[in-house]
Amino acid sequence: MKVTVDFEECLKDSPRFRAALEEVEGDVTELELKLDKLVKLCIAMIDTGKAFCTANKQFMNGVRDLAQYSCKDALVETSLTKFSDTLQEMINYHNILFDQTQRSIKAQLQTFVKEDIRKFKDAKKQFEKVSEEKENALVKNAQVQRNKQHEVEEATNILTATRKCFRHIALDYVLQINVLQSKRRAEILKSMLSFMYAHLAFFHQGYDLFSELEPYMKDLGAQLDQLAVDAAKEKRDMEQKHSTIQQKDYSSDDTKLEYNVDAANGIVMEGYLFKRASNAFKTWNRRWFSIQNNQLVYQKKFKDNPTVVVEDLRLCTVKHCEDIERRFCFEVVSPTKSCMLQADSEKLRQAWIKAVQTSIATAYREKGDESEKQEKKSSPSTGSLESGSETKEKLLKGESALQRVQCIPGNAACCDCGLADPRWASINLGITLCIECSGIHRSLGVHFSKVRSLTLDSWEPELLKLMCELGNDVINRIYEAKLEKVGVKKPQLGSQRQEKEAYIRAKYVERKFVEKQHASVSLLESGTKFLPQSQEEKRHSGPEKSLLAGEQDVASQKVRSSDSGIQQSAGDSREHLASTISANSLYEPEGDKQESSVFCDSKQPSPGLQLYRAAFEKNLPDMAEALAHGAEVNWVNVEENRATPLIQAVRGGSLVTCEFLLQNGANVNIRDMKGRGPLHHATVLGHTGQVCLFLKRGANQHATDEDGKDPLSIAVEAANADIVTLLRLARMNEEMRESEGLYGQPGDELYQDIFRDFSQMASNNPEKLNRFQQSDSQKS
Repeated sequence: MKVTVDFEECLKDSPRFRAALEEVEGDVTELELKLDKLVKLCIAMIDTGKAFCTANKQFMNGVRDLAQYSCKDALVETSLTKFSDTLQEMINYHNILFDQTQRSIKAQLQTFVKEDIRKFKDAKKQFEKVSEEKENALVKNAQVQRNKQHEVEEATNILTATRKCFRHIALDYVLQINVLQSKRRAEILKSMLSFMYAHLAFFHQGYDLFSELEPYMKDLGAQLDQLAVDAAKEKRDMEQKHSTIQQKDYSSDDTKLEYNVDAANGIVMEGYLFKRASNAFKTWNRRWFSIQNNQLVYQKKFKDNPTVVVEDLRLCTVKHCEDIERRFCFEVVSPTKSCMLQADSEKLRQAWIKAVQTSIATAYREKGDESEKQEKKSSPSTGSLESGSETKEKLLKGESALQRVQCIPGNAACCDCGLADPRWASINLGITLCIECSGIHRSLGVHFSKVRSLTLDSWEPELLKLMCELGNDVINRIYEAKLEKVGVKKPQLGSQRQEKEAYIRAKYVERKFVEKQHASVSLLESGTKFLPQSQEEKRHSGPEKSLLAGEQDVASQKVRSSDSGIQQSAGDSREHLASTISANSLYEPEGDKQESSVFCDSKQPSPGLQLYRAAFEKNLPDMAEALAHGAEVNWVNVEENRATPLIQAVRGGSLVTCEFLLQNGANVNIRDMKGRGPLHHATVLGHTGQVCLFLKRGANQHATDEDGKDPLSIAVEAANADIVTLLRLARMNEEMRESEGLYGQPGDELYQDIFRDFSQMASNNPEKLNRFQQSDSQKS
């Protein structure tokens, strides 16, 4: 390629010089067009590549969504997650390639065109201008007359100056031509070489990435081959089962009639029954009923929250109903209401009646065995619940449940196996779990561990606060206190599922690694008497005998008969005493009495006493420790009017403490000696958040104290508008649920929305609900 113009010819301004200039100028013009075209093509390529990356990223997000949807299938979730991560890396490599292309081709060549070629054009303009001036000077010099000496001198001087300027400009123009011709080669080849190196790096990165993934892909392919073989075998087995079904006659087959009071999932019996509504139309609706946790509940759909028919089976009876037109009917009667049910056959009716009777007998005999299992699940923390630390305030604002919970010490890894980034949690233990350990926890039953997803499930504010008060480090200090002593090795990342399952069962169910408490000082020596709720029906002699007699005198005036008029037996009446006895006043602050009696120090308090004290003090760590050592969550303090830890939590004023007790099986309807339950106490004290929580958990809002006042009448007297609103809405919703057969549930959605708003406010902005002075509450 010709890149120079002869300087001698330049000075002569010969036709050869002019021809060389024309050739160079034409070449530069064509070069500019080619470079502009290449830059435009590069821009189009980059835009198309970015559009491809955008579409590829959307596809990758679809793969990730599919992986999350397949969270119950570990193989699918793991494989899709790996593949989506690889695709994301490839997208990153593509973006790097396009950035390098933009720098090497687009930016570099555009700079060459805008700077170097522009300089050439500017030099060309100056050269053409001075050339024209030189031609004019030559013409003028030639035209001047000989006899006009002054004009001759002037023309000669102008021609001399113009020639001198022309030579300088021409030399600059030639210099710019030579520089451009020499630089074009370097710029073009340099940009293309950089572009090719970017491609080389891109393909090397992709090759290395897929080389690492290849062994996994081969292993997955082998598993898929085996799955295809297994699927073919299952298909053949199912075809054989179809032929077996065709050979049998199921026309008279009855639904399974068995019941099991010791079922691992806590469900004694379940199945479809017709339920008669309590409205004026007495419509019948088919619902899915179950007996679980000493309660009779039903659901319309699987996702619906169970509706409780009977809060405590110990307070009800069951009988046949032969006085109505429909067949196979029976009635479940409690002190406050009755429920008419119908089975599909006589065998099913007998089975349900027997199941209810057996559950009642079991509840009396074992004193709420399932509740005891639930209350042994807890998780201590390392600080007071209402500490108000800035760190926890930050955790509860503007972050996802996963981010909030994983910020707690130890929660960034699975509590039981140490796998990083756990996405599941046990809400009653307050720990985070990997997907495999969460499956094992589910198999333990909800009475041991209640598992919830940190990414897929919705989280109430009080539950998030509860999780933020606990954590893996805290729980392991309790449940793994003797791990080294007993010589058991904790499962690691690569441990087999059987090993993890055995360890988790030993840790949470058998509690083999919990440090045992020393023998407590005699309660008689401590000067305080305590009696667990589960021992109530055996306390008919000794120090409580006179108390029982007094209770019976008052209870004889208070016990109501059921809607069907069934007479309660003498044994049944004793079980209703706790809910019908009265004292002298609606509510008397008992701080002084508690300090002198309830909180009297003993060297080693019993677990129940420890739980009772900690509930009032809002000390979640002590509460969790007490439950870990076997405290009953419904433990009662006989010396303090049979108050329970849940009632103490209400008095302490902590919403999260109440939530912790409820998650661990606290009964929201156990009342004290004065006939007041947690809902009564929360109403008297004006704790709106606690009232909302108890109503959501099925608190009996119709229960009255010794003065015959229910929570609504107490709230009206106290002029607490918020609590009055909540209680009235709850009653309206209850009435609409009873009439759901004909009219559906028109109030449920609004009811849930209002309660959700109150819950959010009670958890995040409690000061907005504290609109009443304490003195006003005491006046009520």
